[in-house]
Amino acid sequence: MANTLYDAARQRFLEAQINWMTDTIKVVLVSTSAYTPQTAVHQYLADVPVSSRISQIVTLTGKATTGGAADGADCTFTSVSGATINAIVIFKDTGTEATSPLIAYIDTATGLPITPNGGDIIVTWDNGVNKIFRV
Repeated sequence: MANTLYDAARQRFLEAQINWMTDTIKVVLVSTSAYTPQTAVHQYLADVPVSSRISQIVTLTGKATTGGAADGADCTFTSVSGATINAIVIFKDTGTEATSPLIAYIDTATGLPITPNGGDIIVTWDNGVNKIFRV
């Protein structure tokens, strides 16, 4: 699968239910051995099994938008261990997994897949025109 937005996220952006700049946006590293993304069907963080979440969840800071591209500060995941990480999932945090909308699924990036070794993993977002993703 290529990097993509979840279908429900596209609709939520169009209906002003996700605001990249003001909402709490979070990031988690996942293993596809325990999660098969269905971007046309999955809508909420609860659709991503806990067993597939290899890292702690990190809040995205330094958010910006330029030319329709979503951007943010690079993310550091500390002391990561577990299964091979194949993807990055971005979501809006509402405080409840069953209502926290999934936004983006990224599985094509420099450094993916990665096998954690207990050390930190730094996700460095693209600095090109598409940044993290483009709507």
